[in-house]
Amino acid sequence: MASLAELARFHTSLTAADIDHLQRLVASWGLLADLCFADLMLFAEAEHVPGAEGRRLIVLGQIRPTTGQTLYRSDWVGRTLSAAERPLVSRCFELDAIIDGEVTSEASREPVRELCIPVRHRGRTVGVMTRESAPTIGRQPGELERTYVEVFNRFARMIAAGDFPFAGEEGPTEEAPRVGDGVILLDQTMRVAYASPNAVSALHRIGVHANTEGMRLGELGLQELAIRTAFSKRVPATEEIERGPEITVLLRCIPLIEQGVTTGALVLLRDISELRRRDRLLLSKDATIREIHHRVKNNLQTISSLLRLQGRRLASPEAKAAVEESVRRIRSIALVHETLSHEGGDDVPFIEIVRPLVRMVEEGLVSPEHPLTFVVQGDAGKLPATMATPLAVVLTEALQNVVDHAYPPGLDQAGGKVIVDLSNDGVMLRVQVIDDGVGLPEGFSMEASTGLGLSIVRTLVTTELGGTIELYRADGQVGRPGTVVDIKVPLSSGSPDAQRPPEEGGR
Repeated sequence: MASLAELARFHTSLTAADIDHLQRLVASWGLLADLCFADLMLFAEAEHVPGAEGRRLIVLGQIRPTTGQTLYRSDWVGRTLSAAERPLVSRCFELDAIIDGEVTSEASREPVRELCIPVRHRGRTVGVMTRESAPTIGRQPGELERTYVEVFNRFARMIAAGDFPFAGEEGPTEEAPRVGDGVILLDQTMRVAYASPNAVSALHRIGVHANTEGMRLGELGLQELAIRTAFSKRVPATEEIERGPEITVLLRCIPLIEQGVTTGALVLLRDISELRRRDRLLLSKDATIREIHHRVKNNLQTISSLLRLQGRRLASPEAKAAVEESVRRIRSIALVHETLSHEGGDDVPFIEIVRPLVRMVEEGLVSPEHPLTFVVQGDAGKLPATMATPLAVVLTEALQNVVDHAYPPGLDQAGGKVIVDLSNDGVMLRVQVIDDGVGLPEGFSMEASTGLGLSIVRTLVTTELGGTIELYRADGQVGRPGTVVDIKVPLSSGSPDAQRPPEEGGR
């Protein structure tokens, strides 16, 4: 289904600023639907309708209330209608005024009460919002219903005057309170004119048991910062009220404006104690996981140091080389855990592992007699630890293989260069190690190779990561024949949570 912005751009002549105003209205009109216990629809005048005569209307938005039944089970968004099908909406566009009347429902063929409200932006009507309800469906009016509908009518007048939605305000968050959580209506003097039963329960949670009617919240022992901000600046304000570590109530104050003057406010209350408790548990869990990664990194470094000590006591050059290779593999895994100990969650920016890993190889394997330049380019994005750990070992082995075999003694190494190229298109992760060394020997086969390093690489890539690895001649990509180690890992199967890197500034 097309979005509101796409429908408006294709079917109407509304400007980008007009569309933004309508998007902000739709982002916050759940509050309005709940206050009036009715369906809301947003209409705009359609342009460029082939073969159509007269005014054409298009439905840009639709919302059903959570406080009452809906008239429309089908979705009307994207439908185009003639002025004759919605005469009150068409008349509202013409008169630029709030109009109330009855139409006949297409679905049930029963009368529908329709309140049409012009949506004004920068002095002109850019849309019409309708409140649609049927006499047979509405709730029995009581004090709560009468109060809510009156508040809705005040918002309707604000919409017609261009005062709602509020300029620059983003839509409500997931934890933002809704009408069903609790409503307090304040008068022009910031005193309580009405408090819903759920609002009274929320106040009881934070220790307010007095009768609130006619009182200011400050007189009840609550902070009034959000309320004063809403009244003075005429914008919504939110604050959290805490009573000890276990009780938290979210307060959102929305000013009610009439002819540029704040005439009252709607205060929504929501008990978010359980949400905050979960947040604290998540923070505690995250801190624990980071500490575990830190300790694993320390333990791996200890093992690495012990192996180095053991290696110094060995007389056999082959044994020493084997121990050194093991030390590098362990250090590459330790780099992953070190990065995870600084990052939140289980994902790690792989570029933050590649850079120190390349430095480790450069410092440990490259000698002044055989100088090499290492270059890292591209970005692999964020990867889960289950992918980053084997990939770090694979990259270490590939770089070590380059240093050991690509530049044998006697080769002119002036300008010797090794490139580590990373890319991630959201579907495939690709890591290439490109050198300008002697290239692969004649008849080389990855499958027939018996070297331990290549065996480790092949096993990790194909088994652990579900990817592929190829070695082929670079064909002079960086000067001399050289070799390319080309590793491809499908993100969908190997890691569904792997994130694509940002388009710019990824490194």
